[in-house]
Amino acid sequence: QVHLVESGGGLVQAGGSLRLSCAASARIFSSHGMGWFRHAPGKEREFVALIRWGTGNAYYADSVKGRFTISRSTAENTVYLQMNSLKPEDTAVYYCARVRSGYSKTATEYDSWGQGTQVIVSS
Repeated sequence: QVHLVESGGGLVQAGGSLRLSCAASARIFSSHGMGWFRHAPGKEREFVALIRWGTGNAYYADSVKGRFTISRSTAENTVYLQMNSLKPEDTAVYYCARVRSGYSKTATEYDSWGQGTQVIVSS
């Protein structure tokens, strides 16, 4: 497993932006993928975005497509989530996680998780 630490959450008004970061304690291999999930009160954990570490190919949930952008720094073993045009329904704890297979939208296939960072979007 790899230790992951998220940062960048906070309180923002609807329409605003936040940039989340997730730093890994060890190298992320090109065959791996890094994903972002979110968990809102009363809801199930939800896939948000994924980036294949080697190619940089990105995948998004329909609910965030066009508003969120996932990116990575291979040199710093860090994955980012730029969130624009935020909506109150984006309020959740956001988690980054690693998937060894490189691609999955299923949380149970991820083997390392961060502690989460809270995002609150006020209306």
